[in-house]
Amino acid sequence: MSPRKSAAEARRTRQRIVRRGIALASVDGLEGLTIGRLAADLEMSKAGVLGHFGTKEALQLATLEGAAVEFSRLVWEPAAAETPGLPRLRAICEAWATYLETADDIFPGGCFFTTASIEFDGRTGPVRNTVARLSLVWRRRLATEIRTAVTSGDLPLDTDPDQLVFELIGLYLALNQERQLFANPTAGTRARRALNRLLGPHA
Repeated sequence: MSPRKSAAEARRTRQRIVRRGIALASVDGLEGLTIGRLAADLEMSKAGVLGHFGTKEALQLATLEGAAVEFSRLVWEPAAAETPGLPRLRAICEAWATYLETADDIFPGGCFFTTASIEFDGRTGPVRNTVARLSLVWRRRLATEIRTAVTSGDLPLDTDPDQLVFELIGLYLALNQERQLFANPTAGTRARRALNRLLGPHA
């Protein structure tokens, strides 16, 4: 096997491990992500799984970064081409709700970052820091769209972007809980109704 083919195969194997890790961690948490479980699920040896990461912490960090890529693909990319400001913010919020409602094949346990933040918010270390960093990136992206909407006149001048981000995060935490914990079939409808109260009804 050529070195180039060998490197490509290693990348594909690593991606398979991360994809399975994302699914497992969305249900069992990052601490529940074990080398043994991944090896069994992927029909690999434990050494084969560990060889791609070195440590469990490195596996957790790679899983976090992989989940962020999937979240961006499902939530940001469908909205990215919309007009900056309120049109794009609405598109982001709709994609965000759709992700929570339909991405069970990738995130069977619901919102990956809700699970990770609850699991690590009281801890210290690189995994906790990465959860916080990725969450802040998302909050800043939302705040940027809100500020643009204010500047363009689509949201009131006295809108506090940080407050609105706080309320949006709370809304989607509630949507995730209603779906995952209570299996509430009206959760999406309620979330969109709340969203219209925050952003104003569609024109």
